[in-house]
Amino acid sequence: MVATAWFLIIGVLLVAMAIGATKLRQWPVTTSMLYLGVGAMLGPEGFGLIRIDPVRSSGLIERLAEVAVLVSLFTAGLKLRISFSDRRWKLPLRLATVSMTVTVALIAAAAYYGLGLPIGAAVLIGAILAPTDPVLASEVQVEHATDRDRLRFALTGEAGLNDGTAFPFVLLGLGLLGGHELGPYWSRWLLVDVVWSVSAGVAAGWVTGTLVGRLVLYLRQQHQEAVGLDDLLALGLISLAYGLALLVGAYGFLAVFAAGISLRFMERNASGKDAPADVVFAATASEDAHIATAPETAPAYMAAAALGFTEQLERIGEVAIVLLIGGMLTRATFAVGDIWLVLLLFLVIRPAAVFIGAPMRGAPRLQRRLVAWFGIRGIGSVYYLMYAIQHGLPANLSGRVISITLTTIAMSAIVHGLSGSPLMSRYAKAMR
Repeated sequence: MVATAWFLIIGVLLVAMAIGATKLRQWPVTTSMLYLGVGAMLGPEGFGLIRIDPVRSSGLIERLAEVAVLVSLFTAGLKLRISFSDRRWKLPLRLATVSMTVTVALIAAAAYYGLGLPIGAAVLIGAILAPTDPVLASEVQVEHATDRDRLRFALTGEAGLNDGTAFPFVLLGLGLLGGHELGPYWSRWLLVDVVWSVSAGVAAGWVTGTLVGRLVLYLRQQHQEAVGLDDLLALGLISLAYGLALLVGAYGFLAVFAAGISLRFMERNASGKDAPADVVFAATASEDAHIATAPETAPAYMAAAALGFTEQLERIGEVAIVLLIGGMLTRATFAVGDIWLVLLLFLVIRPAAVFIGAPMRGAPRLQRRLVAWFGIRGIGSVYYLMYAIQHGLPANLSGRVISITLTTIAMSAIVHGLSGSPLMSRYAKAMR
């Protein structure tokens, strides 16, 4: 009977979202808010159909969140169709490095002094909450590969990068708690967890994306082979990049993001500044063997087909993970007493980190304010939370870390969701 109820609930939810998608865009409500509400309604505080112990189920939730983030990172990489010589890259790079480091430090200070947590747990909470989300931030991200808006590009690039650059700080927090080897004077952490793992992750993804992309294009353009099944190509490339990064001890999130970017860069170098609109339409509408194999259109077709498929997977991942988040929200896991920390993150820490790390001098005031506001937290934080539980987070601290993380994600989905559509509409009018 429970399984039957689940089939009915998921079916009704997905059909309702498909039918009401047009109407939903007219309201200041996001799909994530609705999934979160449905999850909470089905959870222990509602009908009780979802009963998930975040600690006991941490291994399964970690894997589910991991897959959702990987697909989203690859999708984000495919959307960033701007040359590295373009100055717009500076902003997401600074947001994902300097601003994120400042965010970790400020959250850690607040948790250490304000909550009385051990320094290791405080740093870990900072690392879990620091990365912005590539899944729940669709309202403010790049809408398509030819979208060159500076705000959307910055937020998309930041979300793609900092899901990987947050990893060293997660390991630092676990190390300070005794769950990870830091080495003398943190030397191992600096050389291996920061320098090697970051650089090797980017290199692994870039090499994988380039080699696979060139092989497929060679077979298509020269031999009219390897046509179709671009969905398998996307999944295979994600798996190869992630697996290679893990094999060499690097960060797989960065590798997958880099693989998506490298595939898009190959397309851009072949197609020029603007991808042919008819090719993009053909790739997303139906298979066309001639367009897929013609030398002048094959790169754009391959990138567009891969992007269309991963965007669909991204939506499915959002449904699954956000429902789980809602189902885990209970009186015990919603940290009412720690809401001040969440508000501090949204209203003070995020703006301060953006101002320090990426001041955006010369940019319109509205643009600067929106970058400072849209630090959306989501599925990446769920992954790091579950990773920490699986890799040495002491049991006496896990409950507090879980409640702070889930509360932050839930509040971010609500406040950023409600403000996303109105603020982006205002921004669009101001930029005309």
